[in-house]
Amino acid sequence: MNKKQILDKEFLKQFKTETQLTDFFKELHSEALENILQAEMDTHLGYQKNEKEGDNIGNSRNGFSEKTIKTEYGEHRVVIPRDREGDFQPVIVPKGENKSLSVENMVISLYSKGMSTSDIEQQLQEIYGFKLSTSAISQITNKVLIHIQEWQTRPLERLYFVVWMDGIVFKVRDNGKVINKTIYLAVGLNMQGKKELLGMWLGENESASFWMSVLTDLKERGVEDILVTVTDNLTGFTDGIKTIYPKSDTQICVVHQIRNSCKYVVWKDKKAFTSDLKNIYKAINKKQAKLALEEFRITWGAKYPYAVKSWDNNWENLTVFFSFPVEIRKIIYTTNLIENLNGKIRKYTKNRMAFPTDDAVIKAVYLALKHVTSKWDKPIHNWAIIINQFITMFGDRIKH
Repeated sequence: MNKKQILDKEFLKQFKTETQLTDFFKELHSEALENILQAEMDTHLGYQKNEKEGDNIGNSRNGFSEKTIKTEYGEHRVVIPRDREGDFQPVIVPKGENKSLSVENMVISLYSKGMSTSDIEQQLQEIYGFKLSTSAISQITNKVLIHIQEWQTRPLERLYFVVWMDGIVFKVRDNGKVINKTIYLAVGLNMQGKKELLGMWLGENESASFWMSVLTDLKERGVEDILVTVTDNLTGFTDGIKTIYPKSDTQICVVHQIRNSCKYVVWKDKKAFTSDLKNIYKAINKKQAKLALEEFRITWGAKYPYAVKSWDNNWENLTVFFSFPVEIRKIIYTTNLIENLNGKIRKYTKNRMAFPTDDAVIKAVYLALKHVTSKWDKPIHNWAIIINQFITMFGDRIKH
């Protein structure tokens, strides 16, 4: 049915009441949504329904599900297509939502999935049937920057038991060149035992002054104390943390240390090399770990002196975790928590070869983080045990 037919006076005469007219538009809106959902599924699979191009390519349609959504015409049910692999995520009616998206929210949703402004322009035209310029799309996504500013300056808790810090590198255009820039993330373990994303900071180079600014930011937002920080031996971080949070213990990520050591080892030696390293970081205590390091030095010191020297140079910060009970050791000896977070961010940004501006990468990462951290609603494993261990070790600082 085309627009001319809908607006025809004779056609409109059939509606005797406002309710009948509303019901008609409700049905029309439902059909439009379902057509859009089918178009989204076509794009997701790469072929239209019943086309031969879809034969034997792997994923395929797998029936439907029904969902009640709220629209300007009230609540009604729509039929949502499913795919066999279960990874179809419609934009117009998002999973976990009970209403369809406005154009503005649709643009932001597409942007959060790693699409560029030109990609979004094309998608809106091809699937949803309306034209929106890349400049208009940029203006819409720029509204996210206001939320980022509010989020980045929000007050934080007085104390965090652990703060993990690490970075993720992106290619960004700067003065006509594409260079590497890093988004640094800080995740805290709060008083409720939940992971909390404290902030993100964009930088080109690590330095003591950079980390001083990051840690000062946390201090000004209300963080008075951090019991343990865990980092990838970030340049200048140790000096910064000693200045801003002098009581904090700083653990260098053991997993990163192992990787860095293995860079200097030939392939045929790596299995034996890493096996001997386990005797160090899997030791019962720091004393036994030191003995294992001396044995490691005897075995590998002559062949790989730099790898052994890096353990010597970082020994005190690599072995902080030995001062803690086993349950706490498991969560502070590595930054894997943030590495896993970075991996999920990559899934949302993998289609972006290079970002046009700093703001573009900041917006994309922030939106990806919103998706990932929305599930951080439960305390970490063994929290009841861990908090009691922290209270035993740091009672005065926790109760202050």
